[in-house]
Amino acid sequence: MSVSSLRPVAGAPEDILGLLREWDAADAPEPLVVETSGSTGVPKRVVLSRAAMRASADATHARLGGPGQWLLAIPPTYVAGLQVLFRSVRAGTEPVVLRGDLAGGLAQMSGSRRYVSLVPTQLHRAVEGGCDALGGFDTVLVGGASLDPALRERAVALGATIVTTYGMSETCGGCVYDGVPLDGVEVATTDDGLVRIRGPVLFDGYDGQPGLTAEVMQDGWFVTRDLGRVGGDGRVHLSGRVDDVINTGGVKVPAGEVALEIRLHPRVSSAEVVGMPDEEWGEVVVAAVVGDVTLEELRDWVAAEYPRSYAPRSVVHLDALPLLPNGKVDRLALRARLGARGAGRQ
Repeated sequence: MSVSSLRPVAGAPEDILGLLREWDAADAPEPLVVETSGSTGVPKRVVLSRAAMRASADATHARLGGPGQWLLAIPPTYVAGLQVLFRSVRAGTEPVVLRGDLAGGLAQMSGSRRYVSLVPTQLHRAVEGGCDALGGFDTVLVGGASLDPALRERAVALGATIVTTYGMSETCGGCVYDGVPLDGVEVATTDDGLVRIRGPVLFDGYDGQPGLTAEVMQDGWFVTRDLGRVGGDGRVHLSGRVDDVINTGGVKVPAGEVALEIRLHPRVSSAEVVGMPDEEWGEVVVAAVVGDVTLEELRDWVAAEYPRSYAPRSVVHLDALPLLPNGKVDRLALRARLGARGAGRQ
């Protein structure tokens, strides 16, 4: 399909909110186009119908306990922020745009139910600052990246009700909450362990890229690039992206799982793991870390839970991980930074 005459959603939050109100009330509106973040490659133009956006927003409210007032704390040009505004339209409530800290945003809210959607980096900063305002929200949705269990526990200790979300632009945002698919959404895996999703929240296709659309849409299922499994209880368990599997000397290392383990180290505040080229091993596991920890300490830490072959062979200490505007780690920029530092086997 091609609807290249349509422009991606853009503009100030107030302008996008007005657009969404008109769009939801129109007789037969054209679909929206949302660009992906491009965190692992070239951004794609995702075409979203009103029916899909409504299915996502309404299922979210049903799961959270009913419509409420939303605090917009993430860019509305990405699907997570766009959904915050669209949920507000569906709920008939006025969203509050975050201009300062969470406490200030919460103080402007008057709804009987109050919600906010954050990425893990934002939650980490709020927890580090001892933000008691977290407890003032009925639900704090956290998505866009994996959430460290220790960070979740610290947020809960501050009174927060945390719900993790999994989804992407192609599913109108989060479609799995705390491992459980939203009503109407089905999740399964392929024989290769790739997560696939079916249901009313799916996108119409990629604008101007029918070949790519056909590649990812198979028999009504959207086949993601994420690896995982569905347990006997129906819960979805993710283990990383297929692009993040590092093949080092014939051993396939799940970078996402190793990164999560490193983040649990008491002296690490944030970390990512990538594979960097190596003549001998093909790729080597490299950890980019914000924190005061040595390579040997990290190797021992990872090896206590995983095979020692999973442990990083190099660690690069950074003041902060590079982030995209939506709060996700900019993996392309991170790779470039590690390459410039000559990251490799030590």
